[in-house]
Amino acid sequence: MDRRDVLRLSAAAGAASALTLRGVSFAHAEEHAEKSGGGEESRTVRGHLPNGAPDFVHLPVEVPRGVRELAVSYSYDRPAVPSGTPGNALDIGIFDERGTAAGGRGFRGWSGGFRTEFAISAERATPGYLAGPVRPGTWHVVLGPYTVAPQGMEYEVTVTLRYGEQGRPLRPAYPPERARGRGRAWYRGDCHLHTVHSDGRRTPAEVAAAARAAGLDFIATTEHNTTSGHGAWEGLWGEDLLILCGEEVTTRNGHYLALGVDPGTFVDWRYRARDDAYERYVRRIHRAGGLVVPAHPNCPFVGCQWKFGYAGADAVEVWNGPWTADDEPALAAWDNMLLESCRREGGEGRRRWIPAMGNSDAHREPQVVGLPQTVVHAEDLSRAAVLEGIRAGRSWLAESSGIGLELSATGPRGEHAGIGERLRVAPDAAVAVRLEVSGVPDGTVRLLTDQGEMLSERLPASGSGTVLWHTTASLAAYVRAEVRHPVQGGGAGLPGPMAAMTNPLWLEAH
Repeated sequence: MDRRDVLRLSAAAGAASALTLRGVSFAHAEEHAEKSGGGEESRTVRGHLPNGAPDFVHLPVEVPRGVRELAVSYSYDRPAVPSGTPGNALDIGIFDERGTAAGGRGFRGWSGGFRTEFAISAERATPGYLAGPVRPGTWHVVLGPYTVAPQGMEYEVTVTLRYGEQGRPLRPAYPPERARGRGRAWYRGDCHLHTVHSDGRRTPAEVAAAARAAGLDFIATTEHNTTSGHGAWEGLWGEDLLILCGEEVTTRNGHYLALGVDPGTFVDWRYRARDDAYERYVRRIHRAGGLVVPAHPNCPFVGCQWKFGYAGADAVEVWNGPWTADDEPALAAWDNMLLESCRREGGEGRRRWIPAMGNSDAHREPQVVGLPQTVVHAEDLSRAAVLEGIRAGRSWLAESSGIGLELSATGPRGEHAGIGERLRVAPDAAVAVRLEVSGVPDGTVRLLTDQGEMLSERLPASGSGTVLWHTTASLAAYVRAEVRHPVQGGGAGLPGPMAAMTNPLWLEAH
């Protein structure tokens, strides 16, 4: 970074630091546009970012009148680094003449490190970017040095203006809020998916087809740091498939899903856990009718581990993609949070508990849409009903639609509760817990409470079975179930991969 090229170091989005470079201008551009009625001009900026550069680098671009399309391409070096040291990774996006302030009023797109070029015009835009008029004023190309090698990063950005008359803007078609469904029923969904609108390889059409093939009833579009996917599903929803709008908010201290928000709702990501910003966007998501869901909280990659805590969270993604070692600590941490919610606060009753979710986070083949999936008990197949079922914890998780499960508890007078519900009985009254499972050959069923594992039984080769267990509310504050596959290749004493698991049902002594 040559000091002559740097205008100021400021706070981007009211939080993360940003470096603003000297602006790019196109001399006599308006005259050129008027005389030629077309044509294009390009400017290239080169620079160096040291290790420890700010989170964001703003490159102002003075856009004159008469621009039909704005295009940007970029590149950066990838020098060799010592083993175990992150190399260079540079993200990119753009804000229009409305500015880069917190909340993203001027946001026009983000592609992270997935694309090397993009273009925006009134009638179309590269996936990840928002089509619309290219109005005159100061736009900002935003670079995000995600990781920088010890020797720094050399980068190059080329901005091209294509002149001519603006095209006619297209109005986005957003998914409807309701599908036909089956009335009050269990509905299967995958709420963490990526397409070509961020770093996925599948098109929306391919994801919709995969969702139907997986037996899903609903899915959510959750692209990284952009809303461009909200309007990309026209003709793909139907009476059999509900599509929710969302975003994977990818901060430097963890990712979270803004799930089921009003179409077009943008959630800023330009902050860290140490900044006073996250709570503001939690409120924004809730005002937009959505849920806050921390995603893959124990992911080992740079910037993925969840650092914001769980205040304001409506659910947590404890199972992300095929079951791996990363999911075990997420499950254990979630179970500890269940125990924490058992504590009473000043005689005002139990604390609110945070339900578990499972989603595929599928990006490309051969990653499987619907592995895993969240099975939600909802009043109907609508945005409001599905989100309410998730928020209430009336849900269980499975690796496929080939698995069936039912967990319930019954009191001595016929009192009944299912997953996510409370059974209120006398402290020492006998409670019968019943678990029915199908689709997990030779699997192991585990019933767990606030004390830990209380029962473990093996399913037959058919994969179907019923487990009965008796307890009292004085002995168990909650009961939840896990169904595990057999352990492969030894590993005695270790649990096998998860096939299905439930949110708890609660036993409340009165």
